[in-house]
Amino acid sequence: MSDLGGPRHGRHSAHEGPVTPRTEGLGFGAPRYEPARYEVPPYVTGGFQALGGEAGTPAGRRNPTVLDRSDDPTGPLVEPDRWSYGPADDHPDHSPSARSSGGGTGSTGGWSDEELPTSHPSAPLPPRPAGVWDRLQPRRDPDDDQTVAQPRLPAPPDTGGQAGPASGAVGGPPPADDDATGPHSLDPDEGQDDWEDRTGGLEVIGAHVQEDAPRRRGRRGGRAQAEHPEPSRHTAGADEDSLVHDEDIPVKPYDPRNGRTRRRRNPIAVVASLLVLAGLVVGIVLGGQRLVELVDPTAQDYTGQGSGEVQVRVQDGDTLSDIARTLVTADVIASVGPFVDAAEADAAAVGIQPGVYEMRLQMSGQAALEHLLDPASRLLSRVTLPEGLTVERTLARIAEETGRPIEDIRAAAADPAALGLPAYTNGQLEGFLFPATYEVEPDDTSVDILRGMVQQFTEVAARLQLEQRAAAAGRSPMDVVTVASMIQSETRLDEERPDVGQVIYNRLDQGIALGIDATLAFGLGKSGNDLTAADLRTDGPYNTRTRTGLPPTAISSPGEASLEAALAPSSGDLLYYVLETAEGRHFFTSDYAEFQAARQRCAEAGLGCGG
Repeated sequence: MSDLGGPRHGRHSAHEGPVTPRTEGLGFGAPRYEPARYEVPPYVTGGFQALGGEAGTPAGRRNPTVLDRSDDPTGPLVEPDRWSYGPADDHPDHSPSARSSGGGTGSTGGWSDEELPTSHPSAPLPPRPAGVWDRLQPRRDPDDDQTVAQPRLPAPPDTGGQAGPASGAVGGPPPADDDATGPHSLDPDEGQDDWEDRTGGLEVIGAHVQEDAPRRRGRRGGRAQAEHPEPSRHTAGADEDSLVHDEDIPVKPYDPRNGRTRRRRNPIAVVASLLVLAGLVVGIVLGGQRLVELVDPTAQDYTGQGSGEVQVRVQDGDTLSDIARTLVTADVIASVGPFVDAAEADAAAVGIQPGVYEMRLQMSGQAALEHLLDPASRLLSRVTLPEGLTVERTLARIAEETGRPIEDIRAAAADPAALGLPAYTNGQLEGFLFPATYEVEPDDTSVDILRGMVQQFTEVAARLQLEQRAAAAGRSPMDVVTVASMIQSETRLDEERPDVGQVIYNRLDQGIALGIDATLAFGLGKSGNDLTAADLRTDGPYNTRTRTGLPPTAISSPGEASLEAALAPSSGDLLYYVLETAEGRHFFTSDYAEFQAARQRCAEAGLGCGG
């Protein structure tokens, strides 16, 4: 029978006396032995003294602090000795032969390896093998704050190479080549690194790896790499010089914006970035303008007074929008909207006259409106035709005021069918070039000019209902125009025209020769003041002194007042009239004697009342 408290033999045996663990050269002290960790509960040993317990404890005495489980019907199995003392081949007392032959208190009862009972499911797990956590130093002061780390006790002196477990520790201290992750001394005199002191002896992943130094790119970087090659981490030796220290790890300046090393910026790259940014801004502005034009094309407008020259025609009856569209087509303005807005705000815009205007290209809407309202901008020739002009004198006036060749104008007058004459004229142009002021455009032809005058007569005649009223009076429209032409030639005062018309119609009705010298002067191609006594005796279709009735054609272009007087003459028996004043007023009478007396007064006054 072996006494568990007696001396031990074998690999794990300890000498008598104080035991000093062999810890020299390991950098840490002996592990602290805790007997309570290795005590086997009584219900496991079946009432026998637990291995590693105190020698004075009587065999078979149960631990009063342990719950008595002897009445467990299953009966906890006995813990094998090797669970407490390590492998059987390391201790002679725990060998299979010793267990088979030994007996007594604490023995296994001589069981062989085949007869050893198997572990019961309710049995405790075997003790954990010795490791890093077993070597950590426990706290000495139970009242100490549990959050404060305590330094380990200094290592005991060397005992000459023999060491045993403190306080009967089973297994003894670990060998010198034990796990390098064990506890480390916190004493700086023991040669431990300050980094290990702060980490508690635990290894820090990546602490022994040196970060690669920043490499330079390009040719300079390659040349520097060739001159100063970096040592390979795989070929570093195990000596002290090859170890990596904290001060050897390069520290890069930290950039809080992106967490990476701040690099020096290339000025060219900065300038290029600014150019790209400026291009984006310009693109956004131009794109926005283009988008506005697409969404509202009437809102765009040019600026300034424009440049160059272009001719624009404003047609008769054009509205402001029509004029604006014409200007847009000629690229005078950019869109209709700005011009119309400016014209609606200016009351004078309604006075824009038809015609050709000399404008500039790409003007603002406001500038274009002001240019149209300026009379000097209109390219035209104004031809004013007074009442009483003959066709020949009318053509000469047109040539004079427009600068056109008289031959071209006469050629146009020779083609009455192209001029739009009324059918009752029988192709006669005399009397139908209505007296008014005409505006001749630069691109108007001679036919256009004469046609415009005939069209004006047609409009006035339609307003006066010339044909209808002539038919009601029993006269032809041509006769009315001829009478109107004589009324136009005989007086300059509109209030006298109905009386002159009455005299002509009374004479015609009574078969009396009209005796109007204007007809003779027209036939002779002279002025009434240039007639001689011989001219008065000539015989011709236009000499109303010698012939009764109306001349074959009108003798001039009557105005609207003369046409109205020919359609509505005054009523009475007037047969005579003679010039009475220098202002052109006449004396009217139905008595021939009164006429002769008035004629004498006219001659004495030198008013030209002769013959």
